[in-house]
Amino acid sequence: MKKLIKLFAVALLLLNFQFPISNIKAQGILGGHVTGNIQFDGQISRQDSVIGASDVPEKFLSNTRADILYTNGDFSAGLRFEAYLNPLLGFNSQYTGQGIANYFVSYKTQDFAITAGHFYEQFGNGMTLRAYEDRYLGLDNAIRGLNVMYHPWKGVTLKGVIGQQRYYWDTRGMVRGIDAEVTLNDIIKRWNESKTRLTLGGSFVSKYEEDETVLSDINGYKLNLPKNVGATSVRMDLSHGGFGLQAEYAYKGQDPTVINDYIYKSGNAAWISASYSQKGMSANIQAKRVDNMGFKSVRSEGGEMLYINYTPAISKQHTYAFLSMYPYATQVTGELGLQGDFMYKFKKETLLGGKYGTDLHINASLITGLDTTRIGGKGTDGYTSTLFGTGDTYYGDVSVEIAKKLSAKLKLTATYGYVVFNPIVGGHGGDLHHNHVAIADLTWKINRKNVLRFEAEWMGSDSKYDPEDDDKRAGDWIMGLVEYNFTSKWFVSVSDQYAYQDGVGNYYNISVGYTQKATRLQLGYGKQREGIICIGGVCRQVPASNGLTFSLTTSF
Repeated sequence: MKKLIKLFAVALLLLNFQFPISNIKAQGILGGHVTGNIQFDGQISRQDSVIGASDVPEKFLSNTRADILYTNGDFSAGLRFEAYLNPLLGFNSQYTGQGIANYFVSYKTQDFAITAGHFYEQFGNGMTLRAYEDRYLGLDNAIRGLNVMYHPWKGVTLKGVIGQQRYYWDTRGMVRGIDAEVTLNDIIKRWNESKTRLTLGGSFVSKYEEDETVLSDINGYKLNLPKNVGATSVRMDLSHGGFGLQAEYAYKGQDPTVINDYIYKSGNAAWISASYSQKGMSANIQAKRVDNMGFKSVRSEGGEMLYINYTPAISKQHTYAFLSMYPYATQVTGELGLQGDFMYKFKKETLLGGKYGTDLHINASLITGLDTTRIGGKGTDGYTSTLFGTGDTYYGDVSVEIAKKLSAKLKLTATYGYVVFNPIVGGHGGDLHHNHVAIADLTWKINRKNVLRFEAEWMGSDSKYDPEDDDKRAGDWIMGLVEYNFTSKWFVSVSDQYAYQDGVGNYYNISVGYTQKATRLQLGYGKQREGIICIGGVCRQVPASNGLTFSLTTSF
């Protein structure tokens, strides 16, 4: 089967190169349709001792990928070619190489779907299973195997998966899972027209791994490691008018791994979200508790790969530079979090709304460790924890954003943020960092094709740069950015971040881009600060760099 799939993928790729794209789109292949996209990212970096950028032996680094999808009625097939020659800074060196990294064949009808090969899947919020890919983080835990979905009755969805996870250019582990979801309004006839809607779901996922020799700390005896580890979850989605309530609880059996120092304590996680929305206003509050919920298909893998599950992030994913300078990574070993979010639109022709209206957005979050008591090391339960007790503060922030049109062509967004961050979460030492951030973002729409944007940011912090700890985010910072989009095709951006007190570094960047239909080119030059990049609470370390970057994306 593996050879047949690969032969089909290669044949499809050859057919794509044999015929012009215009002919493919018009005529198709064997009555089908071919689409795809290509992305190329290149980087040239030179040594910079001030910001900590190391010398790169190979002068040019590049990441390339090409996705091709063939569809014909209910049938589809695809492949992805990847090349890392060599990987961009921050990507694991194990990606070095090139070849077909992903391939699949799929058949899908209204009530049934089956995929063989590589696939991505998620059960509920992902607390027991989330196979996904994020090219910017360098993460891809696709499962290679079989994925089946079936609707036996209206309102009922059944899923089943089995396979191995992608591990760079290889596959590791063995993952098996089932999931069921029922929308009661579709099952119970008298509920069909009800404004209250209720959906219930549940899943079970297990991994299999051979035993290996791991010794305890004290007596040096060999641990009896479980070959099969299961995780289960139940979830609920309730809505009525503008109200919504979602919740999920997950439990994982004994799973000694390198992440939890090979302890035998079971894991659990709970997440709840309540929301209300109406025209011009929305509010949401979320809470979660995670306790020893790291779930990987290989127990000895300590990096970012081979996670079977995902714990939803509970802090806002900020986009502005200084608010996102200290991104928070979900602590799967244990955390307790709370987040509130509120949005309101002041109507036009009111005191606070003015001529064009005013948008207000307030967000706050607090994440702490658990209140734990250590009871042993390897081969024991490790620790006990209280249900609602809190430990050290990991992260907290409050942000207030006001967006208002000053005229038909001018729009101003003003933001204030306060961030508390524990540097131990990012792998550094020292006390808590307390940061005040102020941002002004002004957009001037000159005409239909020309837009000019100005951004100014300031951050005041009680942290100071320590050469021994080498956390280059410390200190007080200022930033300025000017971006000009013209003729709807070109843009140019110039920015500079400068640590003017108790910090180190002056990080300037110049970018130029051009867009023509589905093709986009971008060229940049400047400095990148060492730190952590996070998306959805999943993070990776990014080293400092100084040099040129190039990006090309196109689709057909």
